[in-house]
Amino acid sequence: MNSDDFFATPPPTQPARSDAISQARAIIQTEMAPKVPGLSVAVSVDSAMVWSQQFGYADLSAKTPVTPATRFRIGSVSKPLTAAGLALLVERGQLDLDAPVQKYLPDFPRKDAPITTRLLTGHLSGIRNYRGVEATSNQPFSSLRSGLKIFENDPLETPPGKKYSYSSYNWNVIGAVMEAAARQDFLSYMDDNVIKPLGLANTRADRAGVVDPQRARFYETGPEGRCFAAPPVDLSYCWPAGGYLSTAEDLARFGSAHLRPGFLKPESLKLLFASQATAAGKLTHYGVGWFVGRDILFHGGDSMGGSSILLLLPAARTVVAIAGNGGQGWLLNAIRRGKVIKGADRFLFKKEPIAQKIARTLAPLFTKSGQSG
Repeated sequence: MNSDDFFATPPPTQPARSDAISQARAIIQTEMAPKVPGLSVAVSVDSAMVWSQQFGYADLSAKTPVTPATRFRIGSVSKPLTAAGLALLVERGQLDLDAPVQKYLPDFPRKDAPITTRLLTGHLSGIRNYRGVEATSNQPFSSLRSGLKIFENDPLETPPGKKYSYSSYNWNVIGAVMEAAARQDFLSYMDDNVIKPLGLANTRADRAGVVDPQRARFYETGPEGRCFAAPPVDLSYCWPAGGYLSTAEDLARFGSAHLRPGFLKPESLKLLFASQATAAGKLTHYGVGWFVGRDILFHGGDSMGGSSILLLLPAARTVVAIAGNGGQGWLLNAIRRGKVIKGADRFLFKKEPIAQKIARTLAPLFTKSGQSG
C-alpha cells in the first residue's frame, strides 16, 4: 500500500471515524473477544491514541473487568522490547553484534562454528527451541545466566547461519550478553533505558509470587472452548524472550516510538526492521526482534495464560496492540496430539490477521490531516 493512498481524499468527518471504530470493535467482538476471558486493544496513529477499549474480565471468578491498566502476559512481544534495549547498546558502542558471544559470556560453551549476537537476533544460531514441558517451567532461576543451562550444552540443530529456526532461547542468550555489555542486570537496564524513558508505566517483569493487583488472572482454553486457570509458571529464565507484563496502551506507545527516529537513531530502526538472511542469501523475513512483512512489522506473543500482538503499519504511522488473558497453547498442543473433539480449532484465533484488519480499517481515517485530537 502506497502512503499517498491515505492522503488522496479530504479529511474524514467525525461520523466516519466513529463508523470506522465501530467496524474495528466488531472485528474484535466477532473474532477474538468470545474466545478469551478478557482483552484490551489500543490503536495509535501519529503517536496519538485514537482508540482504546477493553473487553471481558481480568478475573473470571471475581468478575473483575479489564481496565486500561490491566497487565497481561505478552509472551514473545517481550522480544521487541529487548531489541530496543539491544539497539541502544549498539548505538553507544557497548556491544558488537558480530563478535562471538564468548566476548561477553566467556563460559558459554563453544560450538563447531562461532555464534554471534546478530545470529541470535535473527534465529539463525542453530540453538534449539523449547522441548517437552520447558515452556511451562515453574522453576525459579537466580539469574539469566543460570537459565541458559537448560540448553547451552545441547548440540546445535543446524550450523550457525545456515537456517532460520525460531527459538526463544536465542533471546535468553541475548539478555545475558546485554547484561555483560551494559554491566548491569537485564531488568534494571531495561527499566532505566527503555521502559522509563518511554513512559511505559504499566510494563514490568512478570515475577512469580509478587502481589500485583493490576495483573490479570491467567487462563487457558479447553477442548470445548471453556477456560480454566492456567498453571503457575516462573519466567525468571526468560525475561528477554517472553517474561514481561504490559498493557495494550503501553505497547502502542512503545510501537509509536519506532515509527520515526528519536528514541532510536535511523540506523537502529533500519537494523531492527531489515530482514536478515541465511548464509546462502535466503531472506528470513525476520529482522532484530520483529517479523518483517511487505508493508507491516509485527511480533506476536503466546504464553501460559496470555496472548498478544504488536503490529506497525509504518506508511500510515499506525500501531495496533492487543493483549489478552487467554492462552492457546494447551488447546493447540491437544489438537496436534489428536486429543480433542473434531472442530476444536474453532476456539482458536489468529492475532496477526485481526490486528491487520484493525490497522487498515482505522489508518485511512486518522492519518495526517484526518488526525484526531
